Amino acid sequence: MRCPYCQNDDSRVVDTTHDSHGGIRRRRECQKCGQRFSSYERPILSTPLIIKQDGTREEFDREKLARGIRISCAKRPVSAADIERLVGQVEAELQKMGKAEVSSRVVGDMVINGLKNLDQIAYIRYAIVYLRLDDLRALRNEIDRLLES
Repeated sequence: MRCPYCQNDDSRVVDTTHDSHGGIRRRRECQKCGQRFSSYERPILSTPLIIKQDGTREEFDREKLARGIRISCAKRPVSAADIERLVGQVEAELQKMGKAEVSSRVVGDMVINGLKNLDQIAYIRYAIVYLRLDDLRALRNEIDRLLES
């Protein structure tokens, strides 16, 4: 593994941890400059094409999903690890489905359910866009529904 600081190819693994999605995080130390850095390994499994609401299809983009979740979690007490875990859960569920194509609605539902358990304000922020809550009454109904559960 090449050191991101000095570009040296010689590093040693200090620690290895496994996550629930089959990924491996390795903590490394460069043998030349002594800097520590992490690498993450995860299996490359096929994910389905996402069918958008307008009928177009696009590849599942893990970074695009993470970016949307990060935006809804901005300035909230949600850790980067929690966001990464949610993205990993959505990706793993899509892979388990074994389908060639999946509606964007399925992905959105997975995210909204995950955010509801993670942070209610982040959930509302995501729901405003995803559920198209375009007036105050619709927003209030969704907040009331959230408070009842």
